[in-house]
Amino acid sequence: MPDPICKAAIELVKHFEGLSLDAYLCPAGIPTIGYGHTAGVSLGQRITAEKAEALLADDLAAAAAAVDALVTVPLTGGQRGALASFVFNLGRGNFQSSTLLKRLNGGDPEGAAGEFGRWVNATVQGRKTKLPGLVKRREAETLLFRRNLFLTRMAAADPMPQAVDTPAA
Repeated sequence: MPDPICKAAIELVKHFEGLSLDAYLCPAGIPTIGYGHTAGVSLGQRITAEKAEALLADDLAAAAAAVDALVTVPLTGGQRGALASFVFNLGRGNFQSSTLLKRLNGGDPEGAAGEFGRWVNATVQGRKTKLPGLVKRREAETLLFRRNLFLTRMAAADPMPQAVDTPAA
């Protein structure tokens, strides 16, 4: 059985995703439901709070499995949780090709922590847009990564889009 995801990471994701029992289009135009779940979602769909919790657990387990498969250095619970939140939000492929992962696996966790803040843009109505909510989410992930903390006072209540653009080189 894989290691559980730290409670701070679960709370971070819940805080930034928000809970919607009715499907909606996130800022990036992706049908979303529950706590940021996107797979197989159709507009008009409705779920229960219990289903939202189950979807989140499955989605975070998949994100953590990607972290476990791609990271080659030991991680603290906070680091793993922050990375799972990051992968949950932007996907395994973006994480796999990121400088964040390269730095982390290269033995530079502080350099890796500095990469979170580069991932704050989403495509909104066809335009690459810096989203304040993503800025706050990346700050919270960085803090969790560095210090195993999630401070809600840092966080904005804005739900996050699921699709995040690759940062400029």
